[in-house]
Amino acid sequence: SDGSIRLHQMTSESPLMQWNDSTKGQPIIALQWALTRPAVFFALDASSNIYIWDLLENDLVPVAKQTIPSEKVVTMTLLGEPEKANGLLGIVLAKESGQIDIQYVKKKWALP
Repeated sequence: SDGSIRLHQMTSESPLMQWNDSTKGQPIIALQWALTRPAVFFALDASSNIYIWDLLENDLVPVAKQTIPSEKVVTMTLLGEPEKANGLLGIVLAKESGQIDIQYVKKKWALP
């Protein structure tokens, strides 16, 4: 609820990594690992900002931030085919009006 993200290992109660205030205090409403690239995850905050984290490139801050300006995004999920090496990865955004928007991710964050 405060924008903090914690990365846990299943065998430990303490987080391996913790990023405080990663969304400048905005609650995170969705977070998902990339299906095609294990070191990348995406976070959606309550202000319709999508943060892309690539832990191999930078494990301190997101490598990119994209604001969806047109309408409030209420949730997101990712689509892709991890068994294929084509690097196709999409973000499905559900907007407050019920509209669904699909955006494709740059290859550098999608390729295995």
